[in-house]
Amino acid sequence: MKIEARDVDQNRAGVWYGIIAYTLWGFLPLYWKLMLAVPPLEILAHRILWSFVFMSLIVIVSGGWKNILPVLADRKKLMLMFLCGFIVSANWFTYIYAVNTGHVIEASMGYFINPLVVVLLGLTVFREKLTRWQLTALLLASGGVMIITIQYGRVPWIALLLAITFAAYGLTKKLARVDPVTGLVLETFIVMPVALVYIASLETAGVGALGTEPWLIKFVLAGTGIITATPLFFYARGIEKTTFSMMGFLQYIAPSITLLLGIFVFKEHFSLTDLISFCFIWVALIIFTLANTGILKEPVLVTTDQYRPTKEA
Repeated sequence: MKIEARDVDQNRAGVWYGIIAYTLWGFLPLYWKLMLAVPPLEILAHRILWSFVFMSLIVIVSGGWKNILPVLADRKKLMLMFLCGFIVSANWFTYIYAVNTGHVIEASMGYFINPLVVVLLGLTVFREKLTRWQLTALLLASGGVMIITIQYGRVPWIALLLAITFAAYGLTKKLARVDPVTGLVLETFIVMPVALVYIASLETAGVGALGTEPWLIKFVLAGTGIITATPLFFYARGIEKTTFSMMGFLQYIAPSITLLLGIFVFKEHFSLTDLISFCFIWVALIIFTLANTGILKEPVLVTTDQYRPTKEA
């Protein structure tokens, strides 16, 4: 009984860690809005630089260098970390650009769509099986994206880029099998020289934020390392203590908060078409979640093997 009670406490702690992580991610647009005077690409460069500095300090204090050396000696893992660095940079830039150009609602859509993109990657890369309910969820989400595309005459590329890059980042991390702290240090280290050269070139030209903006902006830029690492720490602790499916369910906290910020704080336009599109996506997520938890059970409908040509063909 003591073991069961301990397991319950561990799971409860994991849920709270997850809630904290996703809540912090949800409120992240408020932080980026503090730097409206700084171009998104420069903010990205500072986020990469200061994330590397902050994570390196954590590794030094915790003695985590022993986890980095085996990755450096493994060519496959090192290449995957190299790929992670550029994928996460693309994701960060897209998100910062979305927030600071008035597309917070579209950014939230991207992270609502993300779990369904993960399903597609699982289907195509890992040959995972797709049930009828999961296929229904994918079709509904696709319908939601199509509604906005047709109504506004443009593809919601910000939402799709966020969903695709974050799903690709998760896929690459899964293949690499590197712990979050080690991963973020190496990912930022790989792209840090590019960020550092870019920042130096701006400062040399006299147009960089460190030389032209008030001290408050400089402090906020340096703080991007902390606001990047803190939710990641809580997320990693949550994954350790509770189930992956629970963390997957909790992930909808972040885009929900972001959506509310976009509507009520940043006063972005939210039309009836947007509402209908989001309803399609929300219904898709409900079906997807129920199917993932086993509440909706269906025989397997689609696998990638079905689309492979046979030898006879």
